[in-house]
Amino acid sequence: MNGLHEYRIGVEWTGNRGTGTSGYREYGRELLIHAADKDPLAGSADPTFHGNAERWNPEELLVAALSQCHMLSYLHMAVRAGVVVTDYTDEATGTMQQQGLGGAFTEVTLRPRVTVAEASMVEAARAAHAEAREHCFIANSVNFPVHHEPEIVVAG
Repeated sequence: MNGLHEYRIGVEWTGNRGTGTSGYREYGRELLIHAADKDPLAGSADPTFHGNAERWNPEELLVAALSQCHMLSYLHMAVRAGVVVTDYTDEATGTMQQQGLGGAFTEVTLRPRVTVAEASMVEAARAAHAEAREHCFIANSVNFPVHHEPEIVVAG
């Protein structure tokens, strides 16, 4: 399963209000994200940057990608460790520092709450988070820390 993987994404700006970018407040930040065989994803800028709060912004999508990647990597590692996961939720947060016209993320914290089938699985379930972090494609692609504060609970 080694090899090069390519992902094709289209982004279409839909925020032209009739005069294009004739002024900073004259255009909308609305956009659509396209990928083959998927429904378009409605995006915009963060409301702080004159975006539409009802649409996904790139900062949210980055935090969501880290959370989703960790979960998928974790579930795989759980199977390998013999851990039966019956529920998984995450309340992730990301911190971005604006600097002039740009900025960068300084950290993301994932807070996965994992339910396992039996109490004997708790330690292996906790250890699987470190292994999942090692193998998460998205976390391995960012230049800021991705922290993990997992909670493991037993079903029932």
